Amino acid sequence: MNINQQQKITNPETQIQKGPQMNDRDFVNDLLSTEKYMTASYSSALNEASHQALYQDILTIFNETQQSQRDLYNLMFRNGWYALEAADTQKLQQSHQQFSNYIGQQSPYSSGMSQ
Repeated sequence: MNINQQQKITNPETQIQKGPQMNDRDFVNDLLSTEKYMTASYSSALNEASHQALYQDILTIFNETQQSQRDLYNLMFRNGWYALEAADTQKLQQSHQQFSNYIGQQSPYSSGMSQ
C-alpha cells in the first residue's frame, strides 16, 4: 500500500486488458455498484418491515449483501482499482467539533448541562 503526494492511499494496480468489452475490473465495479444499491434498498425495507419473520429474513439477506459488498471493495482495493483519500487531521478535528456541537444542541439531555 502506498500513500502518494496527493494523499491517495492505493495499492499497485493489477493491469487489465482495455478495450470495448468489459474486463475483470469493469465486472467487479458493476457488481460493487449493484451490491451498494441492494444494501441501501434492503436498509429501507428493514425500516418499513412490520412482520418480525419478514424483518429477520430481510436482515439476513442484508447482512449477506453487506458482506459481499465489503468483499468486492477489498478485492478492488487489493488490485489497485479503488483508491482512498487520506484524511486531513485538521479537517477531521473540525468535523468532529461541528458534529459534537450539533449533537450537544440537539440532544434533549444536554439542556441542563453546561457545555
